[in-house]
Order: sequence, then C-alpha cells, then structure tokens
Amino acid sequence: MSLEVRPLALDGLLEIRPRKFGDDRGFFSETWNAREFSEKGIGLRFIQDNHSYSLARGILRGLHYQLAPYAQDKLIRVVRGAIFDVAVDVRKGSATFGKWCGIRISAADWNQLLMPKGFAHGYLTLEPETEVIYKVTNPYSPSHEQTIRFDDEDIGIEWPLPASQVQLSEKDRSAPPLARAEPFDESQEPEA
Repeated sequence: MSLEVRPLALDGLLEIRPRKFGDDRGFFSETWNAREFSEKGIGLRFIQDNHSYSLARGILRGLHYQLAPYAQDKLIRVVRGAIFDVAVDVRKGSATFGKWCGIRISAADWNQLLMPKGFAHGYLTLEPETEVIYKVTNPYSPSHEQTIRFDDEDIGIEWPLPASQVQLSEKDRSAPPLARAEPFDESQEPEA
C-alpha cells in the first residue's frame, strides 16, 4: 500500500496519503488496510463508514465530538470536491486544549485526515457537490454528542470563507461556545 503519513500541528492528528495506481482506464487505491496502517502505528478498529454529500460550496458541518464511552476516532477523506477540515483539541488537561488545526482535503489531492478521540470535528465545503466519507470507531450516540460553535472567538478558527457565506444546520447555528461544552476526558474511556 505504501502510505505517506505526516504529523500535523496538534499531537495525534495525521495527514495520510494512500498510493494511487493509474493508467488510461482510471485508477486503483487502497484507502484503508488494517495491516498497513498498523505497521505505521495506527491500530484502530473502525466499525462504521459515513458518507456525507453537500450540494453547495460554503456548507459548514460541525464542530462535533462525542464523550466516552462513545468517543470516536475518525479517518476522513473526500471522494468528490474539496473541504477545509478542522480539528479542535477538547482533551481535558491537554497542553493544546482549545487550539485548532485546519487542512484542505480533496479528491484531487487524495489525502486523508486521521483524527483521534478528543478532537471536535468540523468542515467547510470548498466546492459544490462535495462528498466526504469517514470511518469511525464508535457509533453515533446523541446523548454523548457535544457541539461547539464554529465561530467561537476563544478558538479563533480562520475559515476560508466569511461567516456570511456559510450555510449551517439549526443545531450548529445554536451551538454553545467551547467554554460551555463538556471536555473529552480520556479517563472515562473503557479499557481496550
């Protein structure tokens, strides 16, 4: 498979580029291989794939995360279009709590983002008809979900579009700031 793995600015975040084999017919790529990822130190057990379609440029989804015991590791990729993907450290006691990291993920770049538990996740579509696929290590649990405001001034995310050009769900529009959200507490996670 021959993965290229690059650490990002916050501990635990990784940009991953799987190899692509192409010819005049198209291409082939293994985007997930448990053995290959494990050899790179990524030994996760994904249980579900999610597929999100956004009709227009400027759709913002997030910032979301789940608390223990339903916290989720995520492997995010784009199969059509492009997104600006953001991770915010919400790990209780972390030296980088409340800090964010953003990366462009696109079908053209064929890159992925590995986001471990303890990060709030959000993304903004940069192109119309964008499709995002992401693997998760736990199912969705509404009673464990936390939502943080995308434009929380204490976090200061520099989105590539102004707020006036962003489309949000009602849930995301009414999300509280990080100061009112419950942080991720690793000590609450079940033993592996």
